[in-house]
Amino acid sequence: MSEFKIETHPLEPFLPANAKLLMLGSFPPPKTRWKMDFYYPNYQNDMWRIFGLIFFQDKAYFLDLPNKNFYEQQIRDFLTEKGIAIFDTAYQVVRLKDNASDKFLHIETPTDLTTLLAKIPFCQNIVTTGDKATDTLMLSMPEGTEKPIIGTSSQTFFADRELTLSRMPSSSRAYPLALEKKAEAYEQLFQKIGLI
Repeated sequence: MSEFKIETHPLEPFLPANAKLLMLGSFPPPKTRWKMDFYYPNYQNDMWRIFGLIFFQDKAYFLDLPNKNFYEQQIRDFLTEKGIAIFDTAYQVVRLKDNASDKFLHIETPTDLTTLLAKIPFCQNIVTTGDKATDTLMLSMPEGTEKPIIGTSSQTFFADRELTLSRMPSSSRAYPLALEKKAEAYEQLFQKIGLI
């Protein structure tokens, strides 16, 4: 691994005090693909289109279409109001290729989830947004915790609380599922948690 550089997570965890849900991806894409200094910053990633569809029936709600960008402040305000926290399962990684693919991410240091959860005391739901993120999350979970598969949840006890772990489809365009189908899966989860 010596010829590869260890990257430390470039963003602060986004942790609204009222958070009921913690969304965890794997790790941000390289900076060259960013359109904003926030999560899911790649314009090709569908996360904010999924949110727009679910909550506003408009996939472009959080998108600055003329500039091919996002309305970052609008996203932050919305997440704060809803009580949705965001970070990633990896704190440090090595990119084996200069791209955003999880396939070429080597997890050097998983995120310290105990410290993260201590800052959001009302959070009892964790959702992972991809397979790499789910595998990395499972490294921190107590032995015997069932790994959720896409569209399902499992229960565990961690960091002094009952937690529901859910696995959602990846918002990456590389994941072969229609945007509407991805939104459907997230919507069911959000309803269960009481965000809708």
